[in-house]
Amino acid sequence: MIRLQDIRKVNDYEWEIPATYRSDMRASVRLFVTRRLLEASLEDLSLEQAINAATLPGVVDPVVVMPDMHQGYGFPIGGVAATRVSDGVVSPGAIGYDINCGVRLLASQIPYEQALPYLDDLASALNRYCPSGVGTEGEYRLSHEELDQVCRLGARWALKRGLASEEDLRRTEEGGCLEGADPNKVSHKAKERGRTQLGTLGAGNHFLEVDVIEQIFDPEAAQAMGLQEGNLALLIHCGSRGFGHQICTDYVQDLQSAVKKYGIHLPDRELVCAPIDSPEGRDYLAAMRAAANYAFCNRQLLAHAARRAFEEVFAGKVRNWHLHQVYDIAHNMGKIETHIVNGKPLKVCVHRKGATRAFGPGFPELPEEYRRLGQPVLVPGSMGTASWVLIGTETSMQRSWGSTCHGAGRVLSRHKAKKEIRGERLRDELEKRGIHVRAGSMSGLAEEAPQAYKDVDEVVETVAGAGIARKVARLRPVAVIKG
Repeated sequence: MIRLQDIRKVNDYEWEIPATYRSDMRASVRLFVTRRLLEASLEDLSLEQAINAATLPGVVDPVVVMPDMHQGYGFPIGGVAATRVSDGVVSPGAIGYDINCGVRLLASQIPYEQALPYLDDLASALNRYCPSGVGTEGEYRLSHEELDQVCRLGARWALKRGLASEEDLRRTEEGGCLEGADPNKVSHKAKERGRTQLGTLGAGNHFLEVDVIEQIFDPEAAQAMGLQEGNLALLIHCGSRGFGHQICTDYVQDLQSAVKKYGIHLPDRELVCAPIDSPEGRDYLAAMRAAANYAFCNRQLLAHAARRAFEEVFAGKVRNWHLHQVYDIAHNMGKIETHIVNGKPLKVCVHRKGATRAFGPGFPELPEEYRRLGQPVLVPGSMGTASWVLIGTETSMQRSWGSTCHGAGRVLSRHKAKKEIRGERLRDELEKRGIHVRAGSMSGLAEEAPQAYKDVDEVVETVAGAGIARKVARLRPVAVIKG
């Protein structure tokens, strides 16, 4: 097991495990953490998993770990690894089971003080319009042909049906659609799971959250995003549901044979992978993109449903109830990108697992209104704590593969949280603090209690201190809908 003395301090927010730490490492591990967060991380296997990731064929120095890190399947949640497209591998475990789990932020011109009498009605309307819970089915019952279209079109499928605007798509990562998706590379079982779940929130750490914009740190960026202190905003946190989970399950199993076929030696079989430029690697990427597009469409349909709820509650009561989209970002994705390595452009597959793309200013992939500033980054909290809006920086492009943190990061397992926390008591505590709660189950609520997570403010302070993101706004929850 790695010890604190094996890790080199670069500065107060950055540490390094050198590539010489273990003979099979092909890259160093760069950690964006405070000393306190680093010491806490030694209690699970997240650092060992990051070291294992540094042994992957074609990995480019460094593997990066964010302050919200915790142990995941094979690869730490909060981890980023780039592998060369020419001779590197793609690993489903380094992307995650909930493919394109992500966050969408919608903002309003509704002052909190005006909304206060209607927040309980709003929580009920959102809960009604946005189905949540394990295995929940929504109002969109797709034929197999329609599901294939969602896989190929992503949020454009919703646009064609009048359930999205051009601005929604422009302010979504990749325009809401990854090219190269192929539903023919997706199993029948995954399709059956996904056919009835579009437009649903799911359970676990997924939620809808109504927030008040409590504090602005970057007025210029906030203005570009339409964020005004004291107004309501809405965060949607969810992914590709059972569809993406099944795709990852299928390929984790299928690629075991690819590891043997290509003579890949792994310190942990959970890092199962295939060369990017192999039939197996191409098939997985095509299926992963299908799941990513499903998730983009899913969040778009939830945004449409949330707008219906806002209209129902606020139309005729406030002057402007409209929700405009700020941005939509992915957390669990493998993206083919070109980065500058040793002064030269290099095409890599960036695995971001529980990490957010955080492109700096000037990138043509960003919407015109954000290009000069950098990409919006959305960092959700945990029901009773803050959520944050950040922005990508030039430093993130140089130091962290254009990436930053994605949330608070767990400190208690779901099992331990349920054992230590009573859902009913937690709900009462949140309600006393003015947070209106709608939850599918009390045990599910307990699993996601704020005390099960790290301090999101400390996580954000770390990435801001390291320069791999810049603070824009802090949001405070006033209503939460959980599965």
